[in-house]
Amino acid sequence: MASGTLGQAAPAANTNTTVYTVPSGLTATVNVNVVNRGSDPALVRLAIAASGTPTNSEYIEYDAGILPNDVLERTALVMSSQKLLVVYADTANTSVNVYGFEE
Repeated sequence: MASGTLGQAAPAANTNTTVYTVPSGLTATVNVNVVNRGSDPALVRLAIAASGTPTNSEYIEYDAGILPNDVLERTALVMSSQKLLVVYADTANTSVNVYGFEE
């Protein structure tokens, strides 16, 4: 069972990126930070999904705007076994950090 930083990524623009997958047989409670490192606003999508291509019902954020040098934070997300945290951004200037614990 891991705790602390569970995943990190600097996703490519306009690409679904799996940042974290809950190990089989475990659940996870996670916090997610998405930082816009760029000088233009970013549109970001977050999903807790069964695959790397989320369905409409799996999104928890959809085209949420993040101003330059700002952060989108979601906390206390409980994820089931083998679920994926998938992020998508319209720019390559974002950093994603997932931290929490598995049990």
